[in-house]
This record gives sequence, structure tokens and C-alpha cells, in this order.
Amino acid sequence: MLAVRNLHGGYGKIPVLHGVSLDVPAASIVTLLGANGAGKTTTLRLITGLIAAMSGDVRFDGRPLTGLRPDRIVRLGISMVPERRELFGDMTVEQNLRLGAFTRTKKSNVREDLDWVMEIFPRLRERYRQIAGTLSGGEQQMLAIARAMMANPKLLLLDEPSLGLAPRLVEDIFAVVGQIKAMGIGVLLVEQNARMALSIADAGYIMETGEIRLQGRARALEFDPGVQRAYLRT
Repeated sequence: MLAVRNLHGGYGKIPVLHGVSLDVPAASIVTLLGANGAGKTTTLRLITGLIAAMSGDVRFDGRPLTGLRPDRIVRLGISMVPERRELFGDMTVEQNLRLGAFTRTKKSNVREDLDWVMEIFPRLRERYRQIAGTLSGGEQQMLAIARAMMANPKLLLLDEPSLGLAPRLVEDIFAVVGQIKAMGIGVLLVEQNARMALSIADAGYIMETGEIRLQGRARALEFDPGVQRAYLRT
């Protein structure tokens, strides 16, 4: 579904990625792991067109994405949940969810999908009229994921969904990620909680200083001595 090849990019003239290649097959969870500053978020921003690539190729279902505007990429079926959620804090839960569907042309299905995402996140139904900025951290993360799902994506990009959440809420969020995969939606998961990410992923990539250093099936990475030393210490 998603194929990234030899991707170079950064901010201004400062390169961050140095030839990154990765794949996300349909209906799979692929995790991208690495320390702070490794280039994980930059990778997501390049895929979604938020920053321009210096060189390389990004394709989705065989279609080139390089040079497309972010809204066009959303229309093609890629949604992103950014780090720290970036909700509209002075708007209600309902308004945030409806904004997630802004690219959709068939508005008649929006009501149906509002019910659908609230089945996944029942708490949002309870908070439907509440101002998003007054929600708890876990509820805001649920809303951020639900808002991205309102675009009806084929691929969901998640940037640090466990950030700042209590362990019980982390388990709830990762359970939802598993549900999303079961619906046939692919997931590219950027996460510092490597143990939890590898436990639900099909495959993974380890990134260091803007390059992919290791890749493989998630279970193999979980038992790799180097990965255990760097990311899985208890």
C-alpha cells in the first residue's frame, strides 16, 4: 500500500532523513522506532506532504505522492494523528469530528461514521457536546484518532499515541489500534514505547540519525539483543 524509497528531506536546507525506505502493506501495523531526534516525525511529515522532500519517492497504492498538497493526500486515503494531538481546543468534540471529514464529498455518510467512531470510543459519545480542551489527556487522544478516522482512511499514521498517558490508557489506545487493523486499515505507528508497539505490530523499522538501521518482523525485532538493550530495558 505505502512504499517509501530513498527518501531525503528536512527543514530548509538542513537534511534530517538520509535515504529512508520502508513499506506498509495493506491492513497491517508497521512500527517505526527510534530515539528522540531520529527522524520519525519528519518521516511522517514528508509522507503527508507537510514538508517537501529533497529527493526520493513516496507511493500509495502505486500512485506518487511527492509534491502533492496535504489535503490531496488525505483525499487519497492517508490520515495522520499528530504528536500532541493538535485538536481545536475551543471547539466541541462533535465539531472536531466533523472537521475530520472536511475532504469528503458524500456528506450523507458523515452521520453514519460519527456513530461508528463513537462505537469505537464510547467516551466520546458521553463528551459529544463538551469543549475538546476540557477533556482528559486520554480522551483527547481518543478524539484525535477518531477525528483522523472521520476522513475514511485506508492508512492511518500515528505519531506517539501513548505520549503522556497513564499505563491503563495506553493499553486502551493500543487495543483500538488493533481494532483499526481488523477493519482492514493499515497503520504506520511511530512510538517510543517499543515493547507495546512491537507487541501489536506485524513489522518494524529501527531509525537512527535519519536512517533505517534495522528492519524485520516485529517478533524478530522484539528478541533482537541490540533492540532489547536499546529499547526494551525494564
